[in-house]
Amino acid sequence: MSAGRGTRAATSPLIPPAATGTAGPATPAKSAGSASPAPGRPGFGGRLTAPLLIGSLVNPLNTTMISTALVAIGHSYHVGAAGTAWLISVLYLTSAVAQPVLGKLADSIGPRRVFVAGLVVVLVSGLVGAFALSFTWLLVSRLLLGIGSAAAYPASMSILRHEGIRVGRTPPRPVLARLSFAAVGSTAVGPTLGGVLVMLVGWRGIFAVNVPVALIALVTALRWIPADRPRALAADGSRPKTDIDPLGIGLFSTALTLLAFFLLDLAHPNWWLLLPFVVVGAVLIRWQLRNPKPFIDLRVLVSNGALTRTYLRHGLGYLLVYCVMYGLTQWLEEVRGFSSGETGLLMLPMSVAALACSLLGARTKGIRGPLTLACLLLTVGSVVLVFLSGDSPLVLLLLAGACFGIPQGLIGTSNQAAVAQFSPAESIGSAAGLQRTAQYIGAITASSMIALAYGQAATDAGLHLMAWIAAGLGVLLIGLTLTDRALRTPQTH
Repeated sequence: MSAGRGTRAATSPLIPPAATGTAGPATPAKSAGSASPAPGRPGFGGRLTAPLLIGSLVNPLNTTMISTALVAIGHSYHVGAAGTAWLISVLYLTSAVAQPVLGKLADSIGPRRVFVAGLVVVLVSGLVGAFALSFTWLLVSRLLLGIGSAAAYPASMSILRHEGIRVGRTPPRPVLARLSFAAVGSTAVGPTLGGVLVMLVGWRGIFAVNVPVALIALVTALRWIPADRPRALAADGSRPKTDIDPLGIGLFSTALTLLAFFLLDLAHPNWWLLLPFVVVGAVLIRWQLRNPKPFIDLRVLVSNGALTRTYLRHGLGYLLVYCVMYGLTQWLEEVRGFSSGETGLLMLPMSVAALACSLLGARTKGIRGPLTLACLLLTVGSVVLVFLSGDSPLVLLLLAGACFGIPQGLIGTSNQAAVAQFSPAESIGSAAGLQRTAQYIGAITASSMIALAYGQAATDAGLHLMAWIAAGLGVLLIGLTLTDRALRTPQTH
């Protein structure tokens, strides 16, 4: 069944459901420890969403918060810039791999269990980093942080979908927008918060702050998130097996890691990495096609075009956003001569626009309109970058930032709503995890594109090259959005 024919495409699962013994998505089901909603009670209350929001901000907050601590960490352990950069890369790599894996686990063994377990790992990572005696232990801390924080988003999406089943309605756009707002907002305030922590308590505060945040989210999750429904017994009275497909997960993780390492340095590509990537990818495809209960059902992935195109749009959109978030800021400091604080102030309109539009996008009933506007602005913003130079007026710099800030909010909210609409209830965690994987691949590719364009230092010519590539990708995004017939189907609430 093609996903391009309305919402019926959502009935084809991207990742086959685990043997949970629960009713299908059309049947409202009770969560263990929760009662049926009282008449007039809409569900999705503040107590349910509060721990989800706190848990979901940990990963994006830590992607940017450490940026202001890299120099201090390098001085403490006598590590250069290339070495401290691994503190950023290891979080992206781990998160890209862990998101769909933990999403699968959330679908299989219960989202509340995975959400809580992830917070425990985040707590441990904060302690390891705060008391690290060597740079290696900091890398271990970031590795654990990537694994633990990656559980929050896919598990949250699964929890919200289960709540929707319980109350007989789909998760409202404003509720989904809060998750997007938490991610965008925490990303925006990360550098500022990191700078304050380094100034007040030193760089170890960057790691230690995750401990109280994880504790608050953990306590509220245990109190307010309904317990996972117990899985029904099999016909012979035994407990059903959990279909995890460890070989599929291992092959997927290996292939994605090889691809990420290749993308990390396109300026000096390690071509030899492509051979093991192709081999592992071929083995993965063969295993997934032969396995009756694969980690990723490739046949259905092909047939559910609406969801596949959502991943593509999300990855390309954030590739362009990250190019500006990191590429333009580097150009502002190295070419225009602005300080880090001045650059942060210049990028503030971009952050404010992203925050505002993540909330405004939630008020729209459709997906196609906000996404089209976002793609148009990404393209316009890319063209504006082409005309920037060392003596460009300040208003043009602010305009460029706003052209990328507005799409950042709209893309996050709209594609998140598309994932919720086009993925089936029993595999929403896996689908949401793959959405974040697409975003992190976009981030890794953006960093490589920036390095390829700039070389040793940012220049006007490098910025213009990056802008032309971004403009071409923006036109591609416009085409993908306007020609997607599935986006013409209004959301149901």
